[in-house]
Amino acid sequence: MIKAGIIGGAGHRAGELIRLLINHPDVEILWVHNPAETGRPVAEIHHGLTGETDMRFTDKIDLDTIDVAFCCLPKGESASLLSTLTLPETLRFIDLSSDFRVPGDNSDFVYGISELNRKPMVRGALHVATPGSVAMAVELALLPLAKNLMLNSPIHITAITGTTDTETAPESVIDFEYRHDNVSLSRAFVHPQLEEITTTLRTLQSSFNAPINLLSFGGSFPRGTLIAAYMSTPIELGQIQSLYEDYYDDHNFTFIVNHPVDIKDVTNTNKCLIRLEKTDDKLLITAAIDNLLKGASGNAVHCMNLLFGLHERVGLMLKGSAY
Repeated sequence: MIKAGIIGGAGHRAGELIRLLINHPDVEILWVHNPAETGRPVAEIHHGLTGETDMRFTDKIDLDTIDVAFCCLPKGESASLLSTLTLPETLRFIDLSSDFRVPGDNSDFVYGISELNRKPMVRGALHVATPGSVAMAVELALLPLAKNLMLNSPIHITAITGTTDTETAPESVIDFEYRHDNVSLSRAFVHPQLEEITTTLRTLQSSFNAPINLLSFGGSFPRGTLIAAYMSTPIELGQIQSLYEDYYDDHNFTFIVNHPVDIKDVTNTNKCLIRLEKTDDKLLITAAIDNLLKGASGNAVHCMNLLFGLHERVGLMLKGSAY
């Protein structure tokens, strides 16, 4: 049995992670770290876990008792914490913040997208940094083009993400109330995940230097990320479709479809659905994921499965909740 600890247990990502690990047949959660709520039942913050667990939050981080640590702290806090800790040599550490997503000096973190870096994770990596939710959707939409050196014209992307993309605790309702029946432009052309997107695409296409014009919107729905990307290309749609199907053929959660892609198709799953369309010389790629699962906690569990040699889908055979 894999023994797990969760650092930063208050937010939406941690709540989803606890739910997944409670139901994972090969994992036992030993502790959930949240100093501000020490002694408080986990289910009092993550209400969906009522009846599922009697765990209480702790202010202790005992790395010697576990095999894998998941870190769900906000931006900057994960790196700060690690600077004060000595990680056991065999401990797997999976970080869900943005602190280690872009390779830096003296960093051994593998970028945790299995559709690109499955081999390093299977072959002994210890430390993994999971992508951001917008980055995950954009990268999955573009990786096959990068592999085939086809990202050579400006890329235009619109992204919309649900209210759970914030780092507030689930019991906070302020953001939900403001965003209900509302859509707003949150970022135009400058986005904190653009650097990791560009860096990731260049691992496959080193010559990639095309501008990415990204508009990011906050939606009024609870969860999900949908992106629509378009660019100019002379390549026929049928050939592009074959490239995508070949690229994702042996991956367990990313699928090429011929129907319109909706957020409800992927809500509560670890899937990414991608649709390709062509109008004149414009290639349109639509991709949808659940921002809390494929875009965060589900992907973290997927990475854990790879690190421990488990089948990728273990603990992630989730039922979609469109109806």
